[in-house]
Amino acid sequence: MSDNCFHCLESVPKGFNATVEIDGKAQPMCCIGCQTVAENIVAQGMTDYYKFRTVRSGKVEQLVPEQLELIKSYDNEDIQDEFISATNDLSEVLLTVEGITCAACAWLIEKQLLNLKAIKRVDVNTSTNRAMIQWDKSVTPLSQIITSLHEIGYKAYPFQADLEASQKQQAAKAYIRRLGVAGLMTMQVMMFAFAMYFGMFSGMEENFEQYFRWISLVLASPVILYSALPFLTNAINGLKAKQLNMDLPVSLAIFGAYGASCYATLMSVGEVYFESICMFTFLLLLGKYLEFRARLKASEFTANLQKLLPLTARIIDENNQESIIAAKKLKLGDVVLIKAGETIPADGVVTKGKTTVDEAMMTGEHQPVNKFISHQVYAGTINHDGVISIEINKIGQNTLLNQIIKLQHTALTKRPRLVEITDKVAQWFVACLLLFASITAIGWYQIDPEHAFWVTISVLVATCPCALSLAIPTALTCAVASLTKRGILIKQAHVLETLPQLTDIAFDKTGTLTQGRFTIERVELVNSQYSEADALRLAAQLESFSEHPIANAFATYNDSVNPIENVTIEPGKGITAELHEQHIAIGKSGWFDTEKADAQATLYIDKQIVARFYLADSLRGNADKLIAELHSQQIKCHMLTGDASNSGERIAKQLNLDTVHAACSPRDKQTHVEALASKGAIVAMVGDGVNDSPVFASAHLSIAMETGADISKNSADVVLLNSDLTAIEHLLTVSKQTRRIVKQNLALSLIYNGSILPLAALGLVAPWMAVIGMSASSILVITNSLRLLKL
Repeated sequence: MSDNCFHCLESVPKGFNATVEIDGKAQPMCCIGCQTVAENIVAQGMTDYYKFRTVRSGKVEQLVPEQLELIKSYDNEDIQDEFISATNDLSEVLLTVEGITCAACAWLIEKQLLNLKAIKRVDVNTSTNRAMIQWDKSVTPLSQIITSLHEIGYKAYPFQADLEASQKQQAAKAYIRRLGVAGLMTMQVMMFAFAMYFGMFSGMEENFEQYFRWISLVLASPVILYSALPFLTNAINGLKAKQLNMDLPVSLAIFGAYGASCYATLMSVGEVYFESICMFTFLLLLGKYLEFRARLKASEFTANLQKLLPLTARIIDENNQESIIAAKKLKLGDVVLIKAGETIPADGVVTKGKTTVDEAMMTGEHQPVNKFISHQVYAGTINHDGVISIEINKIGQNTLLNQIIKLQHTALTKRPRLVEITDKVAQWFVACLLLFASITAIGWYQIDPEHAFWVTISVLVATCPCALSLAIPTALTCAVASLTKRGILIKQAHVLETLPQLTDIAFDKTGTLTQGRFTIERVELVNSQYSEADALRLAAQLESFSEHPIANAFATYNDSVNPIENVTIEPGKGITAELHEQHIAIGKSGWFDTEKADAQATLYIDKQIVARFYLADSLRGNADKLIAELHSQQIKCHMLTGDASNSGERIAKQLNLDTVHAACSPRDKQTHVEALASKGAIVAMVGDGVNDSPVFASAHLSIAMETGADISKNSADVVLLNSDLTAIEHLLTVSKQTRRIVKQNLALSLIYNGSILPLAALGLVAPWMAVIGMSASSILVITNSLRLLKL
């Protein structure tokens, strides 16, 4: 029987004889924890996990009562507000999962959780060790999900930015330690090697030269067996999973050369190249470390967002007394005092005072925004020059800041089709590389046996397709980070691929091409039984149930206490209700009659016209500039508006739009977009996200503007947090630049591999030159991608 635990691969203590039958064979276990987990995996029919894992499982620890109590506390509703958000009828949580080591772990976690009836979706990201879970918490508590993960050997807890930062810091320290050992020992080995190369030991007895070889072996061993060990481990795990990864050719080169040099030292024959192996490992680790730092820089914007929140908040109680509490303990309805220069701790509405707020973290605009009573403010933004009181209306995962973080995680978790293709290409490239290296070894052995080994190593290292695998992911990560800084949130992975292909863009009018800040310009009374004031009050009361921008124009007239009942909102038409047994309604012209007018809203009582309201709205800033820019890129621009008045035609002429369709219902908008798509057009729809869900679903790309704190409920692919239409122009610019950089990265990596391969095979590239070339190509690709952060 094996001396190692079949589950975690650690040594089995003497005297412990537990086993679990896996695939018809009794396998040893090192502790009760591993035995329990293995039995659970077998009972769930998931033994394939052991076939496909590429890294050993983590050591399993039994949950102690204190841990069980902590896990149980996650079911507390007040605590859940910090990390659980609602999506439709489901709850959503982002968990940090310790112990994820490979794709098999992701498969095991997803299979285990989907066995729970309440779980609807599980997305596991093996690179960040996180899992996004959607489930019905009324059926299954969060503690049960976490306990279920522990049953198969994974420790899970709600994602915390500080903890992730700590993990990245530990990873950086591990790189530094391995790099330090490699660098220190390389200098010592090189000292002896150079002395021997330049004849400084000439005239010495052969025994002394052999003595220096043994010293080099001792000094090189820590470099190979410690610093270079992760390459070998990853290569072996890849082979176990029947995959050829980038570490395989590198491991063959390092450990093959080390083995050959050890043989030469022991047998006192041939040449040793300990100095080449050490320098090779040092340069390789240096390249990997620089690559790690570059990746951190690419993702640091999103990673640092949560750190914008303050630790404390100044709360005002019922007696108007101030007290300082932890910001995480704020509750809905709390009143918080915020002084000049302080960071706002949670989303809320201004109840007292006025100020300007820096919302650059959210919109990318550094110009302070004026805030008055009833204005919404957001967590993480900075109060500039006034003292304000706010009433908290969003906390935890419902704050805009946390929604941004969640959207970014979602966008980066989903892998674009092109990334999957390059990963497959890289695997085939490794297979071809190994075949070519074998042919090279055989050929050189026939020509010059002494150099065959080192030429083969150069081929293995020089042509490793690391740069090819980094070409697309680094560019996409940098592009997403750049757009986020400008207040442009990418929710779907296909966005940056689709944008450069656009041929048509359809715009909603109100709140998109226009400001959406209506004022009542004129009231036309049709029924003399009602005064203008009566019509305005009745219209205001009905509009109070609407989220449409037109409703805000009536807000100041809503002082009526009439008991309206049975309010119904009919998308694309208006609002109906009952008042004193009368049927009242406000909506589009021609709703209940055939007489149409240019009015933006018409009031009806018992389906008879009472009054028409003519409203004024102004164009959004830079709308004309955007349309002109789109036309210069040969992109056709269309307007799809529900407004039945002639304002749509007027604005279309003013902006020189290609087509305009007025009085559109949500279904009409969908039909128009589908008609364009049926003709081969690639269509984007830009709207306010309130009633545009049907047309968003039909468009190839959907962009929602100014959805604010409701972004999590929006079905759009892209969310624009600032009101500047030029954000769309910037979005197109970044997408096209991303496509160019992806092409450049692919070209750089393929040109490098294509040119270095024949040179290495001809023996013109030394091993140390090969590792420099491989690391340089990877760093060059990452550096090229980092240019996107400057856009």
